Amino acid sequence: MNEYVPAVVAGLIMGTIARVFMLRSDYRQFPGYPHGYVTHLGLGVIAAGLGAVAVPALMEQEFAAVTFLALAAQQFRDIRNMERESLAELEELALVPRGKDYIEGIARVFESRNYLVMFTALMTSLVTFYTEWYYGILAAILVIYGNNFLMKGKVVGEIADIVPCKLHFKGALLMVDNIVIMNVGLTESREKILKEGLGVLIKPKDDDARATLNSIGQRQAILQTAASLIGSKKEVGELDWTPLARKDIDTGKIGLYILPNEPDIHPLIEAIKMTPVLESSKVNPLQAGPGRRAAD
Repeated sequence: MNEYVPAVVAGLIMGTIARVFMLRSDYRQFPGYPHGYVTHLGLGVIAAGLGAVAVPALMEQEFAAVTFLALAAQQFRDIRNMERESLAELEELALVPRGKDYIEGIARVFESRNYLVMFTALMTSLVTFYTEWYYGILAAILVIYGNNFLMKGKVVGEIADIVPCKLHFKGALLMVDNIVIMNVGLTESREKILKEGLGVLIKPKDDDARATLNSIGQRQAILQTAASLIGSKKEVGELDWTPLARKDIDTGKIGLYILPNEPDIHPLIEAIKMTPVLESSKVNPLQAGPGRRAAD
């Protein structure tokens, strides 16, 4: 069994390094605490170990050992449930919540990254066993690069044009272009919104984008990203300051209103552009015959 030691060690190390590269804390603020890093790094080491020992197990025809992979898959699904439950608990006190679709997407990401770690360790171990350890390291680097490519999904800026739009009132109705956002009864609130509020139009580039932006979950993700990056003056019980995104039912355009900490339109547009397109919200009607004919 000594001939497998370099392969297993290389797979374990490179699989763990792959998890470190995929462990990022950004504006979504998760994981944002030391215990979160420890949990995910620990699971990454376990996933790397499982991937690394799969090659010796198969070479020695210890097929029973492969059943541990099925057990690992169950554990990683439990991680997905844990992330979902943790974020759902935090939602109850969030002024601008992520929404269920965004939470489910984050949970899926954390589950899938463990599988990517297993694959990295497996490929490293396999190449190291048949060649030399430095070829295994090279293979791991290529796989890690591929993992980063797989982790990149579409963002709203790729499916829609975001343009500034002046807020105005029609009576007591707050408007973004011709889209009604909400009713604002207090004169003082209207004056503050006109002075400090920002509005944009999110114009879908095609019918696929229109269907995606039609999702309430996608719109909530846009609002949460904007509020996280540029700030929001929303307070408990102050509905007039609540960021909102409403749809023009005839064109599919989305009118967005927010009362930010600093009324600068350019950071708002950039924040909206970098919002991820959620898997659960992504729809492609143009790929089906009826959808294409409806668009013509």
